Parts: sequence; structure tokens; C-alpha cells
Amino acid sequence: MTTTTTIANAVLPLNTGKTIPQIGLGVWQAQRGEATRGAIQAALRLGYRHVDTARIYGNEADVGAALRASSSEVPREEVFVTTKLWNADQGYDAALRAFDASLTRLAVDYVDLYLIHWPVPGKRKDSWRALETLFESKRARAIGVSNFLVPHLEELLGVAKVVPAVNQIELHPFLQHRDTRAFCKRHGIVVEAYSPLTHGMRLDHPVVVEVAKRVGRSPAQVLLRWGVQHGLVVLPKSTKEERIRENGALFDFALDEGNMAALDALEEGLATGWDPRKEA
Repeated sequence: MTTTTTIANAVLPLNTGKTIPQIGLGVWQAQRGEATRGAIQAALRLGYRHVDTARIYGNEADVGAALRASSSEVPREEVFVTTKLWNADQGYDAALRAFDASLTRLAVDYVDLYLIHWPVPGKRKDSWRALETLFESKRARAIGVSNFLVPHLEELLGVAKVVPAVNQIELHPFLQHRDTRAFCKRHGIVVEAYSPLTHGMRLDHPVVVEVAKRVGRSPAQVLLRWGVQHGLVVLPKSTKEERIRENGALFDFALDEGNMAALDALEEGLATGWDPRKEA
């Protein structure tokens, strides 16, 4: 990254020919209503151009309201909007209906990325066929998956007409999914890191704290910068403006080889949420 890179222009290429902003605001567990709307509006003011929601989060309508409230300063077409297909809505016809409902709640004509949220056994292949239909219609400008590991991806690629553009999984130095990342790289699939801050569980880890001291940044910024330098899209979440600002200030410093190696050595298989390694 050069010093001219900012949160607004840091993007990664997708296999669709489009790009995806490398830093996104996640809104999982964000309270419905003003908290979510205010966080998104603040993020857009601060240069964020990527918002990640899902049907199961229950706040798609708030995301849409925030986009409309900010549209005079940041037009809809400048914001990369992601939402996801929940487990109970999987299957071909059900997925198409669920997508229509998400568009209605968001009050948009299309989403920039639509993901299968989890690899539900027995339904994920039919769900992917539905996403391919949405991609062909351009109502989903890109399609992908979430929480898919190598066996799930191998199965999907065996039947897919469209290779996923994105795989969103929990990723941080304490859970690196190196085999999945390598598989995605070979197939041109961008990897997104959710829970990149470990839900705060490892922000006080001695190695993270020491690296933060060396570079004069916060532990959170160190974890996020690690993801940036590994070529990941990172999706920190917060509803506090100062924290949103801090999480986006990642492009005026870098981690040298020694600091990256120290963080790379922290792998411990720590899943802070539902673990897809247990999914058949």
C-alpha cells in the first residue's frame, strides 16, 4: 500500500471484473433503528464505501434508510452493499423469494454482493443455482458464499456455472484458515474476514499489544492491518463513530516482515462464533 491509499480508494479486484472495497462496516448485532443508521452514516462520512448486512441480522431496512439519508453526499452506486441468504431460506425457490424480500427491506434495485450465509447440507447446491440466476439477471452484481471451507468449496465448484466471487469467513491471526485461503487464491475467490478483532477476546494478547506499541497504533488497528496486508477484505463492526474512525485508519502505516511473522505465529484455531469446521 502507498501513502496515497485511503479507505475510500482501497479496493481488491473481483473475478466479475468489478472491485470490492477492502474495508467494510459490519452490522452484525448492531441494534435496529438509530444505532445502525447512525453508524452507517458516520462510516460513509469517514470514507467507508462498503456495508455488510444479512437477513438474519434484522437490520436490512436500517441499512437502506441510512443509504437514502446519505445519498446526497454518497450516491447509492458508490456504496458496495452486501447481504446474505439465511439457512431457513435455502433451496432454489426459497432463495429467490428471500432475495426479493431483502431487496424490498433494503429498498434498492440490486445488491453488489449476495452470499449464501452457511453451507447448509442438502440445500446449498440448489441455493447456489438460485444465486446464479440472480447474477445472470444483474440484480446481484456478484455472488459468493460465507463460512465455506475447502470441502464445501470443492463440492460447489463441481456443479457451479459461476465461480464464487467471495468467501466470507472468520479470520484473524488466531484463526487463519490457511488451506481455505490458499484454495480461494487458486480459484480467484476473494476472502473476506469477519470478526477480524476476535470479538475483543485477543486484543490484550501480549504479542498484539507489543506490535501495537512498536508501530504506535491500537491493537485493533494492528489486527486489521494484518488482514489488509494478507490481501483480505476486513469487516470490523462498531456503532461508535470514534471506533469506526480508528478501524478505518489503516493506510498510513504498515507492519514490517518481523511484525507480520509474529502475528502469523499466533494461530490457535480460535473460532469466536459458530464454527463451520463442524458443518458437513
